[in-house]
Amino acid sequence: MTNQTASRIEIYTTPTCPDCLALKRWLATQNLAYVEHDLREPAIAEEAKRRTGVRVAPITVIDDIHVFYGTFADQLRGIEAVLGKSRAA
Repeated sequence: MTNQTASRIEIYTTPTCPDCLALKRWLATQNLAYVEHDLREPAIAEEAKRRTGVRVAPITVIDDIHVFYGTFADQLRGIEAVLGKSRAA
């Protein structure tokens, strides 16, 4: 039996962003819990910029250490590597 601690996943998204929707769908298929932040809120957008240095959607932050941004396809390989997940064929 492996004693593995779940990673804390935070995502910064907007409701109509196709890459944001793809990211959320993937997280759901992997049964990964996440905290979502809405970038339409000015305070959230400022927080994202302060934490990550970018103003794009989506942004994924894992364990307050790993930051991924850009298209979902660009983020996926890094997210999978950090989480130890692999793409289903």
